[in-house]
Amino acid sequence: MKVLVFYTKRFGYKTSEQNLSDEELAIFYPDKEQIEHEAQYKDCITAFIQAEAEDEEKDLKSREKKLANHLKWVARKNNTSDIVLHSFAHLSASKASLEFTAGLFNATQTRLNNGSYSASQTPFGFFLDLDMEAPGFSMARVWGDL
Repeated sequence: MKVLVFYTKRFGYKTSEQNLSDEELAIFYPDKEQIEHEAQYKDCITAFIQAEAEDEEKDLKSREKKLANHLKWVARKNNTSDIVLHSFAHLSASKASLEFTAGLFNATQTRLNNGSYSASQTPFGFFLDLDMEAPGFSMARVWGDL
């Protein structure tokens, strides 16, 4: 799993173009009304995450725990409890299945929300128009190969 994490003073998105078939999209959203097409966040960790095929060889729970612990560590270093999970399939040539990726993101979000964090996800299956303000200091950008 590859993760590129930014501390963002401002992060927002708006769906632009659907890039999965309706059948594939149903893996993430049984009801298309669940899709949040636009959102804005302030003072948060924005994590660009790519689950890889190799991750599927391991237990989902162990992958989710490792990801959540990494994100909590970066959040603490940046004095925030808000975390946005963003699927970004451009960090590696290897890709996990849609089903595994959906499970990983949902389990990670649940773990974070059950702790002292507020976690959200950008919509799966869409290209997004992104708006972000990321300051330039040491812990504002952290890359991980988990």
